[in-house]
Amino acid sequence: MSSQSTTDPRPPRPLDGIVIADFSRVLAGPYATMLLADMGAEVIKVESPGGDDTRSWVPPVRPDGVSTYYSAINRNKKSIVLDFTDPDDLAVAHALSARADIVVENFKPGGLKRFDLDYDSVKERNETVIYCSISGFGTAEGASLPGYDLIVQAMSGLMSLTGDRDGPAYRAGISVFDVMAGLHSTIGILAALRHRSMTGKGQNIETSLLASAMSGLVNQTSAYVAGGVTPNRMGNAHPSLFPYEPLPTADNDLIVTAGNDGQFRKLVEVLGVPELADDERFARNADRTEHREELRPLLVERLQTQSAEHWFAKLNEVGVPNGPINTIAQGVQYAEKLGLAPIVQVGPTGQTVPGVRNPISFSGIEPRYDLAPPTLGQNTDEIRSWLAATSAAAYGEK
Repeated sequence: MSSQSTTDPRPPRPLDGIVIADFSRVLAGPYATMLLADMGAEVIKVESPGGDDTRSWVPPVRPDGVSTYYSAINRNKKSIVLDFTDPDDLAVAHALSARADIVVENFKPGGLKRFDLDYDSVKERNETVIYCSISGFGTAEGASLPGYDLIVQAMSGLMSLTGDRDGPAYRAGISVFDVMAGLHSTIGILAALRHRSMTGKGQNIETSLLASAMSGLVNQTSAYVAGGVTPNRMGNAHPSLFPYEPLPTADNDLIVTAGNDGQFRKLVEVLGVPELADDERFARNADRTEHREELRPLLVERLQTQSAEHWFAKLNEVGVPNGPINTIAQGVQYAEKLGLAPIVQVGPTGQTVPGVRNPISFSGIEPRYDLAPPTLGQNTDEIRSWLAATSAAAYGEK
């Protein structure tokens, strides 16, 4: 049932032949399985009769009316509709979990046990299965808590860091911990595949949005864990670096960063105030951070003599990190300008839909975009026939 035929002249991908039963929905799980599908895994997206929630998360929509949210994370998959309360459909789900190399699910912890689709039940049918469960708050005391990204942004502390110092807390512009949990799940699955290739053993993998948040907040959680400091909102300022924030120019704000003393020296030389690099208040990063309120107006005074575009060019010439605050459209256009080719056409010729390129580049292989995000139940008959043939073949061998 592979999307790559035996006569395909293209080189094989690292996950060709790996079958993933994807019982996940919304974002974290589907994002993980899409990345794996780009690398060749055969992902079978199992949906309820109502379909993945994100199918109805609109606007915006593609020209054909499909949710752009759903479209963003479901390419290279095949969709089967199964109602677990229907005995025939549940039998198909059991057969799929028995055939799959990997099972991914993000039901509330314990939610699949009553259908015998939890790890222990699946392992009885499929001893070497790699089973990845994604939850909001883990499978212990947080098992009953609903796992929405916004709630985790609030409860992890991220929102306490986002926004102006004296203003309200804000969420991030994307579901950042859903994405992180999806990435962490992908890493865990690949590590488990490698372990299985060495030992022949599968295993259970657990990730959660809150655990991903604790890791993904990096220096901020470390400030508390290792330093006993509880970070607070600082607007666009950085607690440990200055300058590292937007600063006004003659027209628009420009992000200006000086991650070390050498970059700061180059910055002030370009701005025409080289003496600031030797000022004892600003000579080292710790000094600049302590005296940021004194240094900021001195930098702004010079930056406001020219446009953001002017300083962007001049600072890039000497290697000082900086950049304008773009819209999403401008960001995509800039990635195109840099040759990153962020837009790909997904699906067969004549039936493609635009998508965003897999972010990983390899020297010897290439992610592919063979299948457009499937319509609800698009491959139900195909998958049922394949499972029936697979089961019949296995029975005939006994």
